[in-house]
Amino acid sequence: MDTETSSATARPEPRKSLLMRLGIGLFALGMAAVVAVFVLFAAGLENLPVWLSLGAGVVTPLGLALGLIALVREARQQD
Repeated sequence: MDTETSSATARPEPRKSLLMRLGIGLFALGMAAVVAVFVLFAAGLENLPVWLSLGAGVVTPLGLALGLIALVREARQQD
């Protein structure tokens, strides 16, 4: 019994769109900022830089929103 799939029947995996890659990158960057904020608070620091708080509070949801928009656009293109 041969369970190998031929390359003619296998469909190539589509590349992620630029919007999806941007969303994933921004979300990862924002999550790194969230982790940094928690670590710094646990270390006893109270006056954190504004850019770090903005990164944790704005960049993470922005990346999530861009990823969701990219998913919706990709689903509409396949229909």
